[in-house]
Amino acid sequence: MSAPTLGIILDGDAEQLRRSAAAFHATPVDQDTRDWDCAPIGRRRTTLAGEVSVTGPGTFLGRAARTLTFGPSLTDGWWFDRSDLADQLPIRVSTSNVWTTARNIVLRSGSPHNYMRMVEHIIALKLGMNLDNVVIQMESGDPPLFDRGSMDLVEAVERAGIVELDEDVPRFTVREPVTIGDARGGFLTCYPDEAGRGTLQVDCAIDFRTAIGRQRLRTTVTPETFRHGAQARTNTTFARMLFTKTVGKLFADVRNLGYTTRNILIAGRFGYFNEPKLIQDGKSLEAVWHRSMMDLVAALSLMDEGRFVGGVDSYKAGHTLDVLLLKRLHRDGLFVRV
Repeated sequence: MSAPTLGIILDGDAEQLRRSAAAFHATPVDQDTRDWDCAPIGRRRTTLAGEVSVTGPGTFLGRAARTLTFGPSLTDGWWFDRSDLADQLPIRVSTSNVWTTARNIVLRSGSPHNYMRMVEHIIALKLGMNLDNVVIQMESGDPPLFDRGSMDLVEAVERAGIVELDEDVPRFTVREPVTIGDARGGFLTCYPDEAGRGTLQVDCAIDFRTAIGRQRLRTTVTPETFRHGAQARTNTTFARMLFTKTVGKLFADVRNLGYTTRNILIAGRFGYFNEPKLIQDGKSLEAVWHRSMMDLVAALSLMDEGRFVGGVDSYKAGHTLDVLLLKRLHRDGLFVRV
């Protein structure tokens, strides 16, 4: 993944992509965890050993308690089952059920009421923890928001336990390197699993006009590295936080947003307004860990057929570009089974 190359361009301006690729590879690597001592990734399909529930304040209605109940399943894939909509079928975690990526990833199936908002911080566990079959019961489309990123969910899955099924899980990679870019200079490049590792290698760089600044992380996605990154909260600017607490109360999409100084990282132009996490050599890498594990890995978890293996370079990308990449790979038949 370290070679300064682009793949076959699926979308985006070629000249801009070359400039972005040069900026990406010029970004210093802040942390490289590829040599962490991690257990080998199994090749069997997995599910939970039992049922487990986790409760927290609502993301979009912070005054309400929201509960997710994770349960074992013999049906392939991840499913959200709205208990408050008895006449609706469960929503499969899949690119085909993505409703919008404007602010977060929202899944919907069937009725417009049968949706689940901000699923990325939940479904990232699918690929991050190698958990293939799960059904999640919830009583609304508003998921809980926690003070410790997604650690409450990780610990809940660990309490339930993960068991292997008597079936190999399909693994897919790309036929050759492919790149997709957007008008803001962001891009993603996917690489084949040429070395046959059967793992996901991520090289992720971000560049914010706030105290977050430029950050870059190289990592292999394993349950151990995912657990570390699951501590990372989503981030926002101080101006955006101020907006949601004042004028934003006039608008339905942010009126009841349950953001606090505990459950979100708030960055100003020259400093943080609350305490950042995941410090490496005196620098917080919370934002790039969140981008890698909670956003990018979540989008790759939308592959409903199995697990993606290979490599991904990510530069200044976001939910919309992540999901567009998955859709293009599916539509153009660029996945190949390992």
